[in-house]
Amino acid sequence: MKKAKIYKPNKTAMQSGLGKTDKWILEFEVDDPTKNPLMGWESSSDTYSELKLEFSTKELAINYAKKKKIDFELIEPKKRKIVKKSYTDNFLN
Repeated sequence: MKKAKIYKPNKTAMQSGLGKTDKWILEFEVDDPTKNPLMGWESSSDTYSELKLEFSTKELAINYAKKKKIDFELIEPKKRKIVKKSYTDNFLN
């Protein structure tokens, strides 16, 4: 079976909140991307490259991959460092 990666998506640069980052994604890796001669876009004859499966928990994604005998790589999300800021901090130093 094809190799897949299981990850939790990062927030996009266009949002300040953490919307759409609570799901875990199982995405298959593309083997042979080719350049489309007409449009110049990257394309592939592999239909698995179009699949992105969403799961509510990491365990569900791992169980699905094991049940379907999919080799997978688990990418853990990095912890965010939260710095508490206050408006008054601008004037104290």
